[in-house]
Amino acid sequence: MTHRRNTEDGGAEKPLWANLSAGLVTGAADDDPSGIATYSQVGAAFGYGMLWCIAVTMPLMIAIQAVSAGIGRVTGHGLMDGMRKHYPHPLVYALTALLVIANVINLAADIGAMGASLALLIGGPALIYAAGFALLSLVLQVFIPFTRYAPILKLLTLSLFAYVATVLVIDVPWLAVLKSLVLPPITWNASYAVGLVALLGTTISPYLFCWQAAQEVEEMDSSKRRKPLRRAPRQAPSALRRIGIDTTVGMIFSNLISFFIILAAAVVLHANGKVDIQTSAEAAAALRPLAGELAFALFAAGIIGTGLLAVPVLAGATAYAAAGAFGQRSGLEYKPGNARFFYGVLVVASLAGIALNLTPLDPVKALYWSAVVNGVTAVPLMTVMMLMGSRRKVMGKFTMPWPLKIFGWLATAAMAAAALTMFVTWGQ
Repeated sequence: MTHRRNTEDGGAEKPLWANLSAGLVTGAADDDPSGIATYSQVGAAFGYGMLWCIAVTMPLMIAIQAVSAGIGRVTGHGLMDGMRKHYPHPLVYALTALLVIANVINLAADIGAMGASLALLIGGPALIYAAGFALLSLVLQVFIPFTRYAPILKLLTLSLFAYVATVLVIDVPWLAVLKSLVLPPITWNASYAVGLVALLGTTISPYLFCWQAAQEVEEMDSSKRRKPLRRAPRQAPSALRRIGIDTTVGMIFSNLISFFIILAAAVVLHANGKVDIQTSAEAAAALRPLAGELAFALFAAGIIGTGLLAVPVLAGATAYAAAGAFGQRSGLEYKPGNARFFYGVLVVASLAGIALNLTPLDPVKALYWSAVVNGVTAVPLMTVMMLMGSRRKVMGKFTMPWPLKIFGWLATAAMAAAALTMFVTWGQ
């Protein structure tokens, strides 16, 4: 008789790819067009000088995302819904308002970058393309149930390999890259500090916490067997093992792609004196004369692919957060008529993202203010998450293990230091 290890879904354990879901999608969505712009900026401005940061952010990102996923899986509630049950409502409303503002600005920047990238590739009206991408994403989210939409998001994560391919088609001095990782060429000045803050703020973003917790809840609700671990503790070993693998793989993938984007900008742009990059589309255009048509096309196509993944995650995270904060039903598995508030926020956020592209709003300033609001939101949100994950009243016997506590609080402290640095270097 063969032994079959019991899993949260019953039966034998699944292969690795089948176990990758919320963590993989969340990690890939972190490399959105706005993130690509930031990584391109620091690569162009500082060359190899910030590649070492990826090794630092990776364990911090794994820890804080595992905390958010664990809260969703243990309690059966999204982050804001859980906070509403255990913390003062004014605090939850304030955090949600900041999150919504940052997400809508980020959405606008990502939508605009996708349109600009397609216009670079084939010509034509960038604004029309941008609106088309946003509306396509919205229609898919509204009319396709989560159980059928989640595999689409998972498949879109493969688009990030465009940045690996970009590096493979350019001439990289790998010896110099390795040297920079061992002995980082750090220049301690205000400009470098601002770059560090931007990189950290791009890598650890509040909308990612909301999305991963919510996707855990969605997958639980759409499963016949999965239950919140507080009610079904026998599922815990399998569920927590899956979350650990899923989150670790997803965040390593995310950070490796970030590494390749910074590297491509450093090798091609910085080395050729192109040190001032403002948007992801500008980075793609700058590659064309310096690295050739193939590198340009791969980079630009990657912006569109990751945008198709990130836009629904951003809009979805906004809707999950708002619905949770106000105690409303939420979930992409529901039909629109059964979760009107949730879908209303989803539609309004997406349309607002399109509308901002029709205004004279400077996309660079929009990204800057999005980073400011994200920095202000992340620290209190991460603090409350860490407190929730440590409380038996919230997590029962599944409070965070000490490694997650250590790295989770380190991530929170790093974001607090980044926010403080941001304000100290204001205007520099």
